[in-house]
Amino acid sequence: MSADLTGTFATLEDGRPAVRFSRVHGHPVDRVWQFVTDAGELAHWFPSRAEIEPRPGGVITFSGDPDLEDSTGRVIAVDPPRHLSFEWGGDELHFDLEALDDRRTRFTLTNVLAAEDTAARNAAGWEVCLAALDAWTRGEEPEAHAGADAAWKGFYDGYVRAGVPFGAPVPGLDA
Repeated sequence: MSADLTGTFATLEDGRPAVRFSRVHGHPVDRVWQFVTDAGELAHWFPSRAEIEPRPGGVITFSGDPDLEDSTGRVIAVDPPRHLSFEWGGDELHFDLEALDDRRTRFTLTNVLAAEDTAARNAAGWEVCLAALDAWTRGEEPEAHAGADAAWKGFYDGYVRAGVPFGAPVPGLDA
């Protein structure tokens, strides 16, 4: 399977590796903020069920992923409706929203990686999750976006061919 890659691998100014994705959604920034912060909205596209206490230092609870144990993270920063960042499994996720006009919002996800060799795996996973978000924002029912059956393999192979660091185990597939 050949897949169009939308993410980029980067080394941040502080030297940490990251993968970054950007989309434009046809909704006002306040609505896109709901897609990013509301547990009911996140359930349609985020890899795990996530319940967020939206304040710096707040707890975020992750559950329901058959390949990962339930866990918690910490909210790093929140600036409604423009920015949310939190810790998840050693990584950091940063969501930045920019109102382009009263009907369109630029959504940027930066996954700051705890280990560089997770870049291709995580990027492939985000491709599938963000495709589900794209569908959901258009009012469509998203396809399966998590688990071993999700269509991430073509993306993973594409990122590896593009030279993005790889090699980390894939939960649910690697022993």
